[in-house]
Parts: sequence; structure tokens; C-alpha cells
Amino acid sequence: MGYLQFGRHGVRKIIRSRDISYDNVVVNPLLFASQGLRYKRKLQVILTTDMDKLGKAGDTVKVAPGYFRNHLMPKLLAFPNIDKFAYLLNEQRKIYQPTEEEKQEDLTEVKESKEDKMKEYERAALRLDKAKLVLRRFIDVQKAKSRESKADPLELRFAVTKDDLVAEVARQLCVNIAPDNLHLPSPLSTLGEYEVPLRLPRSIPLPEGKVNWSLKVKIRSK
Repeated sequence: MGYLQFGRHGVRKIIRSRDISYDNVVVNPLLFASQGLRYKRKLQVILTTDMDKLGKAGDTVKVAPGYFRNHLMPKLLAFPNIDKFAYLLNEQRKIYQPTEEEKQEDLTEVKESKEDKMKEYERAALRLDKAKLVLRRFIDVQKAKSRESKADPLELRFAVTKDDLVAEVARQLCVNIAPDNLHLPSPLSTLGEYEVPLRLPRSIPLPEGKVNWSLKVKIRSK
């Protein structure tokens, strides 16, 4: 304890007697780390990606050692400012980042023709018409017990709306439609199979034998 108190007393005496400046005076950081003082030092690193409040890829910036060790280095967001890392980064940028002239040459506007759009709409309409949408919903247990006969359909706890069908079509069939594309006067409130008419543009040709587009929906209990 005597040696420890003497060491702390010596550090206090040094701090009071002289102005410590890390730019002008060479100070051993281990001395201050052992006494609980913070040694302010920065590391020069080279950024590999653009980062807010730091800089762009390739810039040399100064960061705290802990920030570099715990955040930048594990995610490969920066490298130490060493000659070999700087050389490798410059070579990779030459290979993977095209020049401005190359970018202008590569940027060509591709306009989709009306025929291509119509073919895409037709494929989406055929997918909707041939597929069957299967939904699983909870039934209303109280209403199921109070049925007059078992032949009566089971009512759902929550009815299926247009928005529910639109979301399921996007999830199951990977086709984006709007609620206006469905002709559903009232929500589906019971289990069973339904055929919901589709309101699609008249320009989409119907298959032979079809009068209108429709979506097959089957609601099952969970």
C-alpha cells in the first residue's frame, strides 16, 4: 500500500507541476492507464465504404482505437493506415469501380414497349386465373356451437377483406394487384371455396371458353 500511495502521489505531483500536452511531450500511456486516467490517442485508418460523419471510401481518417477494434475492423469497414493496405485498396478500386467514362457508356436507357407490358399482364392474369389461393383462418367457436345443424357453414372469427386477399396474392402468387381489381361486394365470412371475379383491363385477351377472369379462393380452418 505504501508503494501504491507513493506512485499515485508522484503522478499527482507531475500533473500539478507541468502542463501535459500529448502533442509536445512524449508520455508513456501505460503510466496513465494504470492510474485510471484516459490516454487520448487516435488511430489513422483507411475507410473501405462511405460512412456518415467519417468520410468516403478511400479517405484516411482518425478514430478511437476501441471504435476501430470493436466496430470498424470486424465488419471490414476500415483498415489500418499501412502502405500495403493502401496499395491493395487502390488496386481494388481500379478493378471494381469503373471510371466516369465507363459509367456513361454503361448507362443506357431501356424503354419497355407496350407489347412487352401486355405480355407481362397476360402472364400475371393467367397465373391468377389458374391458381387457387388457400387461406387459413380461425373460426368463431361460440357461433359454431350455436348452429342449428352441422350442415351450416362455419363462420370466421374475422372476415376476409379485399386487403387480405391482395396481401395473400402477393405472398403466395407473387403478383401485385390493387383492391379495385377484385369484385368483392362483402367480405368472406365463412369457410369454403369461392370464385372472386377479377376486374382486369379489357385489352388483356381472355383464353378460349372464358367469359371473365376470376380468382379461386379456399378458406380453411386453423
